[in-house]
Amino acid sequence: MTPERLRRINAMLDMRQPDLTVCMEGVHKTHNLAAVVRTADAIGISDVHAVWKNERMRVSGGSAAGSQHWVDVHNYSNTKEAIVELKKQNMQVLVTHLSDTSVDFRDIDYTKPTAIILGQEKFGASEQALAMADQDIVIPMVGMVQSLNVSVANSVVLYEAQRQRKAAGLYDTPRIDEARRQRFLFEGGHPIFAQACQRKGLPYPNIDEEGQIVASDEWWQQMQMTQEAWQQLDN
Repeated sequence: MTPERLRRINAMLDMRQPDLTVCMEGVHKTHNLAAVVRTADAIGISDVHAVWKNERMRVSGGSAAGSQHWVDVHNYSNTKEAIVELKKQNMQVLVTHLSDTSVDFRDIDYTKPTAIILGQEKFGASEQALAMADQDIVIPMVGMVQSLNVSVANSVVLYEAQRQRKAAGLYDTPRIDEARRQRFLFEGGHPIFAQACQRKGLPYPNIDEEGQIVASDEWWQQMQMTQEAWQQLDN
């Protein structure tokens, strides 16, 4: 890993916001899935969540949702499971939905741990999501259209969250844990070795301050073994 790439990865990780996230509930169009994850990365979000309504949706949408290597995608088979997990992390759960109790999205305090539910393109958020969310939010519109594209709505809300968090200094101090930093440094700085570890079932080594791999002689020996020899050893 070059010094320039090491600095770039560390600078990105220093601004990650582990307590800000989005949950895509049944979003299935690949361009929307990829756009949501891409925006999350741009904002500094380290995790996104995805609820797949069926196995076909999971298969067709999973690769698009996982297209950004710098964001971890957490998958669920139902909405309740996803929201329960988010609330375990002490997130305030918001849902984009027009109702009698909805508020302007800019009136929310996004410096708190926050998860934003993004409903399915055609039907919006489910009844389960609306029942479990802490607050409905809306993006005011004065034109003829009643809603924005889901990826556009996601961007609008997240950039308001980023604005508030920058003003509060939440981007000034690194907040991502060291284990996760090490994983991203290894996968992003040494992708060939990372793929080999995944293929062989080897643990990731640590990365030093200069971006170099710190590993035992045994690890290097196992890394240098051919796949055929490794399989014979494993058997």
